[in-house]
Amino acid sequence: MGEVLTEVPDGALPLARFADLIGPRRAEAMVAAGARALELLGSRTFWNVNSTAAGGGVAEMLQTLVHYARGAGVDARWLVLHGTPAFFTVTKRIHNCLHGFPGDGCGFGDADRQAYEAALAPVAAALCERVRPGEVVLLHDPQTAGLVPALVRHGARVAWRCHVGTDTPNQYTAGAWAFLRPWLAEAHAHVFSRAAYVPDWLRAQGAWIIPPSIDPFAVKNLPMSRARVRAIVGALGVAGPVPADGTAEYERGDGTTGTVRREPLVVRGGPPPPRRAPLVVQVSRWDRLKDMSGVMTGFVQATRRLGHVHLALVGPSVEGVSDDPEGAAVYAECVEQWRALPPPARARVALVTLPMDDVQENAAMVNAIQRHAAVVVQKSIQEGFGLTVTEAMWKRRPILASAVGGISDQITHDVHGLLVHDPHDHEEFAAHLCALLQHRGNARRLARNAYRRCVTQFLPPRHLTQYVELLEALAG
Repeated sequence: MGEVLTEVPDGALPLARFADLIGPRRAEAMVAAGARALELLGSRTFWNVNSTAAGGGVAEMLQTLVHYARGAGVDARWLVLHGTPAFFTVTKRIHNCLHGFPGDGCGFGDADRQAYEAALAPVAAALCERVRPGEVVLLHDPQTAGLVPALVRHGARVAWRCHVGTDTPNQYTAGAWAFLRPWLAEAHAHVFSRAAYVPDWLRAQGAWIIPPSIDPFAVKNLPMSRARVRAIVGALGVAGPVPADGTAEYERGDGTTGTVRREPLVVRGGPPPPRRAPLVVQVSRWDRLKDMSGVMTGFVQATRRLGHVHLALVGPSVEGVSDDPEGAAVYAECVEQWRALPPPARARVALVTLPMDDVQENAAMVNAIQRHAAVVVQKSIQEGFGLTVTEAMWKRRPILASAVGGISDQITHDVHGLLVHDPHDHEEFAAHLCALLQHRGNARRLARNAYRRCVTQFLPPRHLTQYVELLEALAG
């Protein structure tokens, strides 16, 4: 099977960089929390384990939080497990079921349990060779749940974090929790993004509620001049014209300058839209729960009332996300739907898959596309939290999203953005989209409110402080 664990290269980021953004009082509290974490752990390591180093919000958060923990002096490390195709088929089904959907509809049987345990057995053995008794391990999402018992027996202090869920449990969530529960019962702590996601069997003993965050200093969120935004979206073919002088530059994480050179795959029925044409954007994985298909349908309805507005559905290269076996199929379905559109509609819709070879270059591409957008959309059918919503809040972009899951914690309707209360209602989606594009003053008001809320609620200072409280319980 080859290597079963990969350590993501470490680095350290200074906590002091937040002082100007959040104010001296909050900055001092964050520095004090970092010092407390170091005091609690001493020479012990704080381990994080998940199933992919790139693609998706969990990987992006780990890249940020692990490095800030190291900036506080904590020996924080990040390991990525490798599984078999059968393992990832099972975990994708769990992912869908925890959102309340059947996935591939196969349920969970003995063969699934065997495939899951067989893939994780060598991972658990490799972990126990690295982790010392008494050290803290934070496991992320269903791919890691089966590691809990071995680590607990080994003497580690183990917390399991679930980033997904639904407000309306049903037979599918019950089946997924029944599958996972035997492994999770021994964990010392359980962490969720929302209280509504905690299953009934965990409520009595309690769970930690820690919403996600974004890093404003990550390449995906760094400020960009208008000239750089235009150059990058032009180079990508998302909006014209293509720069003639090779100016599609961006700032990399180490402060050096990079250039967008890799080309995305763009499916479109004509030339790129003019630079001044309003562009509606959804950036997400090619996942049925993100409902790229529904965005396309609702957008086409909206174009009956709008002028020359365009849509870009943007996702990662389907080969670039190792733990999502459905991505290629969902992307292919979207392409077929696009081909069936009438030619005028087809000319306004682009499907864009961004290369993942260079994570920072990919992040710069997303940054520029989001900043160029007239409206950022996240019309998910279910959403554990919605980091792309937070990214749009930070970038002061008008937001249209579904009132599902964690998005409802981020956006108050007509205060920070507009919400579609039924994600299957394409007419409501079209009406809200028209409102944002036709009433630009109100759209700017919503965007300003969203930015202020992001600064106070969804940046690392709050997230790291809550993690230190978790460490207090685990390692104190």
